[in-house]
Formats: sequence, C-alpha cells, structure tokens
Amino acid sequence: MAEFTGKSIIVTGGAGAIGHATACVLAEQGADLMLVDIDGERLAARRGAVAACGARVETFRADVSKAAEVQAYVEATKRAFGRVDGLFNNAGTEGKLASTEDYDVDEFDRLMAINLRSIFLGMRFVLPVMLAQKQRGAIVNTGSIASERGLAGACAYNATKHGVIGLTRTAAADVGPRGIRVNAVMPGVIETPLLEAMMRTMFNGDIELGKRTLGKVATLDRIATPREVGEVVAFLLSPRASFVNGAAWAIDGGALCTIRH
Repeated sequence: MAEFTGKSIIVTGGAGAIGHATACVLAEQGADLMLVDIDGERLAARRGAVAACGARVETFRADVSKAAEVQAYVEATKRAFGRVDGLFNNAGTEGKLASTEDYDVDEFDRLMAINLRSIFLGMRFVLPVMLAQKQRGAIVNTGSIASERGLAGACAYNATKHGVIGLTRTAAADVGPRGIRVNAVMPGVIETPLLEAMMRTMFNGDIELGKRTLGKVATLDRIATPREVGEVVAFLLSPRASFVNGAAWAIDGGALCTIRH
C-alpha cells in the first residue's frame, strides 16, 4: 500500500533502531524521507537500507535540542521535497539512572534538552510549514511507558516523557481545528542495541534470559521489535488515522495493564 506516495516525512533519531525501522516502513509505503540524527556517520550508513525500499531519502545531521539546527533540517526538507507532510519527532535518550535526591543537575538539564525541548522545537518549526501548505499534516511524538508511570531511578527521563504527552495534547488542541493531527506513541520494552547492551550487564551476557525476563513485563510475554513501533507510527501518520488526535498510544504488549501505579 503506497499511501504516502508524494508525501514527505521527517524522522528524527533516524539512525536509531526505532527511527530506522519506522523509516523503512514509511519508505515501503512510498514516502519521501528526511532522516535526522546527531550521529552523522551512523545516519549515512542507514540511508542505503531505507533507500533500497524505493524511497527518495535525504539525511541531515543535527542536534535536535538546538533551535537553529531544527529550523535548518525543516528548511532542508522543504528544499529537497517541496513540502513537509509528516514528522516523526522521535530523537531521545535514556540518560543515567540515580535516585531523585542524588540525580545530577547537569544530567537532568541534558535530558530535558534532548527529550523534551527537541519535541517542542520540532513542532515549533514544522507546524508553520504545514499550516502554510493549507493541507492536512500529521505529527507523531515519541513518549514511553514512562509517560504514565514513575519508574524508580529515572526522574529526568520520566519527567521528559510525561512532558511529551503534555506537549502532544496541547499541540493537538492548537492545530487540530486547522487540519493537522498530533499524537504520541509510548513504547514499552523494545529490542534495540542499547537494550541488548543493558541485558549483557544485567544478565551476565545471557541475552536470551534477558529477553525472557524483561518480556514478562508485557502481558504478551515478550519484548517488541522496533518495526512493531514503526507500523503504529505509520498508521498514525496516515489518513487511516484521520479521526485520531491528541492520543497517546501504548505499544507495550499490555505492560501498562499490569505495572502498578
């Protein structure tokens, strides 16, 4: 189904597992893509795999926490494709773990910039372009199951991901009446290189034990693949989700059903 043919979509965090998988799903459905990441070398390596799906693909190295660089990737998308129809506002980081009373102030500020300021900036500079086009557009922001729970040791991460949902709902109220939908996804435990590295440490190198153990967080008794997130993001960006606005969709295998409040 080539429902994104003729549409251009920006994917931030495009060098990461979820960003890359989502870009591949969108490419398969005909989208023109601008992949954005701070890791330029890794981003360039990802480009070929996405382009192999038949899409027109451009890349842009940017620090998504800096307004000038966000504005620059939006302008680059307009130059490349003539318009901006979608934004997967996905770049982020987990940060360090520490109890709230011990949490490093500079690390807190760093996560606020990468995980929350970047979401605001992405919408701040994409929305005027979408509104000027006078045609419908869609944005999906990346939250987390931490958007709805207070996970011990992750005060900065939790705060940013709660904030993502607040920004999403406010923007949805602002621009929904003008034809632009803004939603969020809240991934749970996803199979990524970062998670694998964590499991090597947590489970003495036994990755399969780590997967089985962490998979029990979800009612489906497994962890997810990045593509399973990408499929939901593609749906929310598509016309098939035409009456979905201001929503926060959990992609967690039912984890939030059982994780205590």
